Amino acid sequence: MASNQPLVSGSATPKTQTSNVDRPKKRRVRRVRSAPLAHFAPTDANGDDDALLRSESIFGRLNPTLKKVALSLTVIVYMGLGTICFYTIRNQIKGKKTNAILDALYFCVVTMTTVGYGDLVPNSNLAKLLACAFVFTGMALIGLILAKAADYLVEKQEKLLFRALHMYKKDGEIEVLKEVEHNRVKYKFYTTSILLVVFVVTGTIFLYKVEKLDLVDAFYCVCSTITTLGYGDISFSSKGGRVFAVFWILTGTICVAKFFLYVAEVNTENRQRALVKWVLSRRTTSLDLEAADLDNDGVVGAAEFVLFKLKEMGKICQQDISVIMEEFEELDLDQSGTLTVSDIALAQSVETRSSYNDIYRRKEVNDVNLRAIL
Repeated sequence: MASNQPLVSGSATPKTQTSNVDRPKKRRVRRVRSAPLAHFAPTDANGDDDALLRSESIFGRLNPTLKKVALSLTVIVYMGLGTICFYTIRNQIKGKKTNAILDALYFCVVTMTTVGYGDLVPNSNLAKLLACAFVFTGMALIGLILAKAADYLVEKQEKLLFRALHMYKKDGEIEVLKEVEHNRVKYKFYTTSILLVVFVVTGTIFLYKVEKLDLVDAFYCVCSTITTLGYGDISFSSKGGRVFAVFWILTGTICVAKFFLYVAEVNTENRQRALVKWVLSRRTTSLDLEAADLDNDGVVGAAEFVLFKLKEMGKICQQDISVIMEEFEELDLDQSGTLTVSDIALAQSVETRSSYNDIYRRKEVNDVNLRAIL
């Protein structure tokens, strides 16, 4: 029978599947109970809904609450240190000045976001070296920390947007999460698009009302700022304008970066979904069956067919399968072709004994070296 053959050539033959003669021939492949969907991973202890699996950052091992505090403190320390440094050398910075502390903070933000209007510029070697140091650390800070904070805010707004679009539908929380997860990139794109429009409109109105620019110049200044062009012919020159700019430039530039990131992600996701649709809609040929027959037994099982389709969709590659099969073979110590609880327990005991043996061997080597020294 085909069910008695291994999935990948080189694997041993399963021993338990032949006994169940009464089992129906048509079987459904279901999700493994012990491996929950990654899309609906448990939320943080503080109740935040974070459905995405994220790569672990330098703060990854911290408690979620402590992580947020650490991120906030990092930004505060950077801004505070930058303000103090540029305030100390304020006489070595030339340009349009308003208030010494405000100008130092404003210059720190403009440097950090690489806007660089040119309305305030370093005028000494020390000031130039400090600007160089803060521009690199600021870019790293935006990439590692502020972008993460922006993701968090976008996800919150994303759920609000979805609920607003489906406010008349009586969907439960699980249905909402499924819908949001399925169209996550699309909703992120919509959310950042709305936020970007809000930032552009807010900045334009503020420059028009407070900085007394005409609408074209105000819009021109907004676009050159949030895209970090910073031509410098128009900038924030009043006290109120620079207070507004400290917050608006920081959030606006990050929003633009996220917007273009999600544009690229939407394009990639659309191409991936088109490929999946093509793979699922095209007819299976004899050549496909030959390619899907991993163990070369002339019969393609459900698992082999699923693997073949996933490879066609670009979801996995042969290297991924090989790595997984290596782990399977390491756990399958009795080479039965199947895994049971006893196999896992036996593999863990072997691993434990191996660790103890390594420790004992290192101890013997250390004893020999110690005796040789004495």
